[in-house]
Amino acid sequence: MPESRASDVPAAFSPVVIIGAPRSGTNMLRDALTAVPGLATWPCDEINYIWRHGNVRHPSDEFPPAFARPQVAAFVRRQFASLATRTGAAHVVEKTCANSLRIGFVAAILPEARYVHIRRDPLDAVASAMKRWRAPLDLPYLLRKARFVPPSDLPYYASRYLANRVRKLASAEGRLATWGPRFDGMDELLRRAGLAEVCAEQWRRCVTSAARGLADLPAGRVCEVRYEDFVRSPVPELGRILAFLEVDARAAAVDAAVRHVKATKAGGGARHLQDEELRRVRSIVGE
Repeated sequence: MPESRASDVPAAFSPVVIIGAPRSGTNMLRDALTAVPGLATWPCDEINYIWRHGNVRHPSDEFPPAFARPQVAAFVRRQFASLATRTGAAHVVEKTCANSLRIGFVAAILPEARYVHIRRDPLDAVASAMKRWRAPLDLPYLLRKARFVPPSDLPYYASRYLANRVRKLASAEGRLATWGPRFDGMDELLRRAGLAEVCAEQWRRCVTSAARGLADLPAGRVCEVRYEDFVRSPVPELGRILAFLEVDARAAAVDAAVRHVKATKAGGGARHLQDEELRRVRSIVGE
């Protein structure tokens, strides 16, 4: 039986891929976009389980384009097409922070996609990420994501999850064994560096990898957004993004989509870092 190809699956959707490092406002941006009629997304935080299917045992989230084999691409595209069919949405919005590390892989699967790249002050992003590494178990959140684990991958993720929780109990920093996008060499860095340095390097890898990958895409495929601009002027910024996506939305719909966006979380990340942590973070992310 011949392998299925991505092109075998009808493209009954226009994919919109949000790219951003962890804690850079990707959830906020996705929620605002999908509050506009005609745009939809999955009912969970992100779908890294879907993106990793077929390459589940690769130790990091850094996938080269060659990993987008025909059966992998067809599987992912089916999930997009299925969501578009269920919701009746013309645009399927996807946000998985790990995609920052594998733009070429994503582009090989969704060559027609448009990208919205959001960036945030690294001190704010790192301080926020450190809290997530130490966060307690959120069972409803976990169950929402677990619904989208391909059945054949369940044993792998169950064992990983158990090991992650055991590692948190044994950690002097009270952190998980892993959280967020996994970059090459992450486990080695975790063994010799503090959490602030790991979060800073995670931010740096995501931002630099995304910049390289997005620069290789055809002109007109990427819309750049600053987190700080979005939270301070959400209506014009969302309007600009919708125009880029060629979505015609009523002013009332745009206003309603951003009514929960607040500027209170912009700036101040340095206050949550100790002096030595701040020095080490700045040495990694620069000014």
